[in-house]
Amino acid sequence: MTDLLTLTDLVVDIPHRRGTLRAIDGVSLSIARGEVLGLVGESGAGKSMIGNAVIGLLARPAHVAGGEIWLGDRRIDRLAPHQMRQLRGRRIGMIFQDPQTSLNPLMRIGDQLVETIRLHRPMPAAGARTEAIRLLDEVGIPAPEERMAYWPHQFSGGQRQRIVIALALAGEPELIIADEPTTALDVSVQAQIIRLLKRLCADRGVAVMLITHDMGVIAETADRVCVLYAGRVAETGPVTEVLSRPRHPYTVGLMDAIPSLDPARGEPGVATLRQIPGAMPSIAARPSGCAFHPRCASATPDCARVRPDPRPAGRSEVACPVCAPTHEDAAS
Repeated sequence: MTDLLTLTDLVVDIPHRRGTLRAIDGVSLSIARGEVLGLVGESGAGKSMIGNAVIGLLARPAHVAGGEIWLGDRRIDRLAPHQMRQLRGRRIGMIFQDPQTSLNPLMRIGDQLVETIRLHRPMPAAGARTEAIRLLDEVGIPAPEERMAYWPHQFSGGQRQRIVIALALAGEPELIIADEPTTALDVSVQAQIIRLLKRLCADRGVAVMLITHDMGVIAETADRVCVLYAGRVAETGPVTEVLSRPRHPYTVGLMDAIPSLDPARGEPGVATLRQIPGAMPSIAARPSGCAFHPRCASATPDCARVRPDPRPAGRSEVACPVCAPTHEDAAS
């Protein structure tokens, strides 16, 4: 597969009166056409910040201070605001976490779709209406022609999220950034949205950056996963590899924090939950060396001094000086 999005040593800084805070610190990743890449980590890891940097919606004074962002063969991190507006919606779509705040409560759903379609794909109003109905049908809204006249409050939470996905598809983008698209939904609706995203990737060849804290969503949806910690990449690789054989101590901790009914992990018949000690460091108090070392049971003195770079380990890449590749990794 050909890479559609490439981030190389991305740096996002936030200047303030006492200096500069580094929110994203040298992140490199790529997404191929038709691929779902999951960004996962605790709150404060930098997941949404990366998505906003790609689509050009960083809240000032945050800004891209280093590295490169490429969309296909075009570098986009240096584009002027009006140039980014031409890409936003047309080549890059965005699905926000809360569909209630993503939709204009004073406009009918059909009007919002038609306006978005005509903005990015010049066509007559009648053609845009036909396309809007088709999009509503594609994302699973029943009686789409009738519901074009509905207001946002007349839909359920799951239906509103489907409409937000339709809006993201209105410009026929190549890349969709989905920021916690299933967080506010119940389990059954969450599964429907996951199936919808996977089908869009398969049918349209759309690349998806899926931002979430839910390892279950990652396991169901993503092809590859990038684990973030304190604005840096801890581990990245195929989702089956990372989830079945986590190598970075932080990834291991995230997997252990998932409740289990396995008697081997606790008292028979009792769900156990293993927490990672401590908390994600604030941007203003990020530790030296490996940012995870204060919470890591395997940390050595070198971990506090040397910042590790991602290195191959099996089919994954791991940024950990303690996690040495095994003989099995070398053979693979």
